Amino acid sequence: MPSPEPGNSPQTRQFGTLYGISVGPGDPELISVKGLRVLQAAPVVAFPASTSPEKPGVAQGIIAPWRQPHQKLLPLHFPYTQDAHQLNRAWAAAAEAVGFHLAQQQDVAFVSEGDVSFYSTFTYLTESLRRQMPQVTITAIPGVCSPLAAAAALQMPLTLGDQRLTVLPALYSVSNLETALDNNDVVVLMKVSSVYGQVWQILQQRQLLASSYVVEWATHDRQRLYHGLSDRPQLALSYFSLMVITVAPSHYGTLP
Repeated sequence: MPSPEPGNSPQTRQFGTLYGISVGPGDPELISVKGLRVLQAAPVVAFPASTSPEKPGVAQGIIAPWRQPHQKLLPLHFPYTQDAHQLNRAWAAAAEAVGFHLAQQQDVAFVSEGDVSFYSTFTYLTESLRRQMPQVTITAIPGVCSPLAAAAALQMPLTLGDQRLTVLPALYSVSNLETALDNNDVVVLMKVSSVYGQVWQILQQRQLLASSYVVEWATHDRQRLYHGLSDRPQLALSYFSLMVITVAPSHYGTLP
């Protein structure tokens, strides 16, 4: 069992510990040494359930090489919706499912694609769990988030010197992108697939296509890289695609 938190020894604790484990964007080897140790020691492994019964979800697939035969798998259902009522019900149900095992003094490892603190469902799960079981210990283990993995795949720094960075989780209006481009040196667009054509037009107007890049499935075996987008007004991208836009080079040197 993972080392208990201070003041929460196996002899005195009433609940198991919930661990949020960052497993990176795709490559199973990007999990940290600590994350792997805690993952393999936990009796229960929770993860966002797949939307397809035929194949595992992303986080579940990433940890497949590391799971132990005796571990109980706990898929948690989080709907793809912006409806607050549906989301709150799903988060509460997930917290209840996790809380059942914590109440039996079983540690639960929740694995999250990327990093648990970077646009992760883990945050909503922990908020719901704290409302239901405020005494429970929750520990987050950091990892590699997709913008950093994308920069590594592109073999370029994400930021350098005095560059300012903005990350847009999803582009809901053109004004969001325009503002980001006006006030930053590097802009990362998450989940760019559904708005790619619209973004391309804006970048063309600003003459930024040559310094824009798309990474699809970063570090995954399906990874694809697009360096410079001038000749690509249309791209059929997967949901797990992001764009890196270099608006202005650093004063300390020019990016590739």
